[in-house]
Amino acid sequence: MKIKHLFIAMLAIFTAACSSNKVVGPIKVKVPARPTGQENVLGLTVPAMDTVRVGFVGLGMRGSGAVPRFTYIPGVKIVALCDVLPENVERSQKTLEGRGFPRAAEYSGDTKVYQQLCERDDIDLVYICTDWAHHAEVALYAMEHGKNVACEVPAATSLDEIWALINTSERTRKHCMMLENCCYDFFELSCLSMAQAGVFGEIIHVEGSYLHNLDPFWDQYWNNWRLDFNHARKGDLYPTHGLGPIAQVLNIHRGDRFKTLVAMETKAVNGPKAVERRTGQKCEDFQNGDETSTLIQTENGKTILVEHDVMTPRPYSRMYQIVGSDGYAGKYPIQQICLRGSQLKENPTIEDLDIEKHLSAEEIKELQEKYRNPILTPELEALAKEVGGHGGMDFIMDYRLIYCLRNGLPLDMDVYDLAEWCCLAELGEISIKNGNTAVEVPDFTRGAWNQVKGFSYAFAK
Repeated sequence: MKIKHLFIAMLAIFTAACSSNKVVGPIKVKVPARPTGQENVLGLTVPAMDTVRVGFVGLGMRGSGAVPRFTYIPGVKIVALCDVLPENVERSQKTLEGRGFPRAAEYSGDTKVYQQLCERDDIDLVYICTDWAHHAEVALYAMEHGKNVACEVPAATSLDEIWALINTSERTRKHCMMLENCCYDFFELSCLSMAQAGVFGEIIHVEGSYLHNLDPFWDQYWNNWRLDFNHARKGDLYPTHGLGPIAQVLNIHRGDRFKTLVAMETKAVNGPKAVERRTGQKCEDFQNGDETSTLIQTENGKTILVEHDVMTPRPYSRMYQIVGSDGYAGKYPIQQICLRGSQLKENPTIEDLDIEKHLSAEEIKELQEKYRNPILTPELEALAKEVGGHGGMDFIMDYRLIYCLRNGLPLDMDVYDLAEWCCLAELGEISIKNGNTAVEVPDFTRGAWNQVKGFSYAFAK
């Protein structure tokens, strides 16, 4: 009996040891069922509009720049302007007058006045440039009142907001596009075309980031909202500038999807100091680390590195790196393209595979012209550089938005892009708070991620 009891005790110890070393799978995040009667909005179109009637909500830093850009786009009527601060509305009214446009209807005074703009029956598109906390709120109200929506980044700050935007877009059949301007920068546009043409071989790894020291700018954000956000939340709170262009290269929800992610952060050093300088009080509860890194694996075995750092003096960078089996492209700190010799010849030899060619600036320019992105006509490029907006990419984004609406075409970016690019904030926070554990990324299309084959732009016939 003693031997039997000893055996049982040893078996229990062994079982406990094995269970303690058991591999724990990724944390699963609930995917709510699609409400009855709804369908996905992949390739969504709305009836073509000869004139797109626009209402702007939020006329601070981003909104005040959007209004003048729209005065250069054919087929636009600026109907209404809205901001909490009446002086911001008046500034945009003067912009319209200076460009020879009539004054628009105006709304100001409180954070709910946007509802009056959304309730109008003479607006087709609500263009949202408020602080992050109000992005989803305004977008949801606008769609509920029959408006298409274009919303500044990040359009959602939580999974709850993401699912609400998806469900509302699917139910109302209205566009909900996030205004990710970096997808329209010139180098990114040309590299996307090169990747689609196979110049880099098979893309296996990409990188993107938002590295931008905001210490000189915190006080420019109305009511201190942006620093407050970093004070209260962990994770990559601003991932979309770096993530958007590389997600398009990987055909995310167009043949591939984010599968799992792991996030890590440094300690918070500069964040608490920024709060203390502004309040004069000790800050011991600052949540966001100075630097956050997120690593993602896709369904097709590709990897993505995304970084966020708005606290340190690192030079500005969105990283933007494409690593392919036969080539590489990178934008920061200088533009670089490196290719195997086999990618440079129509009839390569075996010896060409061993040659690595670092292209000169002139050779890169020639390659960009050879693979000019189909949306970037010479005329549009020239006008974009004249009008401006982060060098012209903002104008290209706005121009494409209006072009697609006027022609009844699918937009370049849909509500699932919005969801996938914004979800890093909360999913990263979950990973960090659970010891940097892997987290499953929800399939925001709810089963349709492989229905569309490859990212593409729509054009009028």
